[in-house]
Parts: sequence; structure tokens; C-alpha cells
Amino acid sequence: MTGGGYPSDCELTEALRTRAMHRNRPIERSEAWIAALPKAKAVHLLLLDVDGVLTDGSITYGSGDLETKSFNTQDGLGIRLLQESGVAVGIITARTSEAVTRRVRDLHISQVYQGKSDKLIVFEEILKQTGLRPPQTAYMGDDWMDLPILNRVGFAAAPANAVVEIKQRVHYTTERPGGRGAVREICDLILEARGQLHRMLAQFDR
Repeated sequence: MTGGGYPSDCELTEALRTRAMHRNRPIERSEAWIAALPKAKAVHLLLLDVDGVLTDGSITYGSGDLETKSFNTQDGLGIRLLQESGVAVGIITARTSEAVTRRVRDLHISQVYQGKSDKLIVFEEILKQTGLRPPQTAYMGDDWMDLPILNRVGFAAAPANAVVEIKQRVHYTTERPGGRGAVREICDLILEARGQLHRMLAQFDR
């Protein structure tokens, strides 16, 4: 530091150089992450369960028919970035909740299917509507009801809190649990597989 307490030009240059080195340092990824990249690269549509995936699975009942759920802001940003990259996002859930309706409205998710116990029928209808093939789709679920879709999509994922039978059948299990960044992890993985993660990051890293 200079005598006046301000950094010198040399110190500023060195600080910027150090910051650039840290910024360009490769992100360390797990073997599971790297192995999942080829299947994630083909994804054009990510479908998500809600309870246990977008939330931690907890359901809180209030007076009357009031039902509350908590969502994660990091998941929300991940979904928006994925949408900006050209990957569509949809919701398929067996329950119906006003909280979900509000959340998908905030995130501009147009493909929303609530109260659907037979998720496979919905999945097949989505394929007809979009013209996509199963290898171009991904799904994240945490329990047995999700198996029919998980067994058919090109990229099957589960949060860390998923039941063991689900974890045994998916291509990737996140390090983070549902409602705590699991969806963001999948969004980042898909973005990296498509070669768009660093471009998205550059919007903020200025």
C-alpha cells in the first residue's frame, strides 16, 4: 500500500491478475458429474417433480385449505438461466397446490401439470406436443411415482434425499437435497454439458 493508504498501480494490477487467475481456474467436478455430461448435452426439456425436488418434501397445513411450501431462490435462478439458454422447463406433480401455481408463474414455466398421479401419460402427451424424443428430455424425481418417467427419459436425475430405489436407477444423483439447491445443480450440469455455463456466468462476473 502507498503512504496515503491507497493501493498503487502495481498493487491494483497484481490484484486484477490474481482475480483473473481465480476466475479462469477450472471448476473441480466429481466423476459422477463428468459421466453425466454426455446425456445432459442432448437435453432440450427438463421436467421436474415438486415435492422432494423443488421443495424438501414438507407440507404445512394452515387454517381451512391453506397449504404452504418453501422454494429455493438458487433453484429459481437456475431454472431461469436454463430457459434463457434455450432449454424448456416443465412441472409434473401428483398434488395440486396454489403455492406451486404461484411459483411457476413467477418463473414463467408454461408446461405445468398438477394433480397427475399417472405421470407417464402426461410425459407421452408432452412428447406429442413438442415433437421431442425421449433422449432429448430430462426428469428429476425422488420417489416411486417418478419411476415410469425416469426409466424413459434420456437423462434421469434424483436429489440427494431421493429414496434408494430411485438413486439406483438414475444417471445422476445431486449432492444437494430437494428444496436446497438440487434443481440448481441439475440446471448447472445441463448448462455445462451444452457449453453455456461460462457464458451465463459472464453475465454476472463483471
